[in-house]
Amino acid sequence: MIHAKQYGQNLPPLVVLHGLFGNADNWHSIAQKWSEYFTVYCLDLPNHGQSSALDPVTFPAMADAINEWLEQEQLDHVYLLGHSLGGKVAMQLTSDRPEKIRKLIVADIAPVEYQPSHTKIFEGLQEINRHKPVNRKQADEILSAFEKNAGIRQFLLKNLKRTDQGHVIHLGLEELQKGYKTILKKPVLENDIDTPTLFIKGENSSYILPAYQAQTLQHFPHASVKMIPETGHWLHAEKPTVFTSLVKRFLTA
Repeated sequence: MIHAKQYGQNLPPLVVLHGLFGNADNWHSIAQKWSEYFTVYCLDLPNHGQSSALDPVTFPAMADAINEWLEQEQLDHVYLLGHSLGGKVAMQLTSDRPEKIRKLIVADIAPVEYQPSHTKIFEGLQEINRHKPVNRKQADEILSAFEKNAGIRQFLLKNLKRTDQGHVIHLGLEELQKGYKTILKKPVLENDIDTPTLFIKGENSSYILPAYQAQTLQHFPHASVKMIPETGHWLHAEKPTVFTSLVKRFLTA
């Protein structure tokens, strides 16, 4: 089961997929702005937010889960946007079901394999679940031993949920950690993808590099790339106005 939040209605559908450890709520402010032009559906990926668990975690399986949701909602021709892990899932879905995707936007990720960079975060989130802290401040103190960046901790703690025993991280952590090696790999892209595609890079981010260009064009021969200056991997949060208008321009062109 895929959980979605809808913004607007009776306009061309735009489906938005968040990154690892995120959820649909990450896109709330931007989705409100887009809802003047599109019916926006912000989805929780499997093992995130209110969506069901998925094991094993693979790109084809995640894309299938999103496709089932599209069929259930009778959405057969959509704009698709994904950030980070969501971008990889979006590429997979576009490769598997090209007839359903009108245009694709991939935010700060490439169709390549990445090196592990979330190992300490997994440890920190597991530590919170072991200790079940009494409040958010205590959860942040536990996490700070594993992640020094306060902004990243704030993002991760959006998954904090109160229970009778204390606070826990509301994610499919076991499934995600078990599938992490697969998450780092490139999506399983079979053919050239003719879908009009825009890659958006954060200037200071290392997730899209010139070295990845050949591999990207191999799968997306007609792709274009835009860069947002003075942004990192969280480009949509750092420069929301620029990001929002860039997406709108590409989709309505």
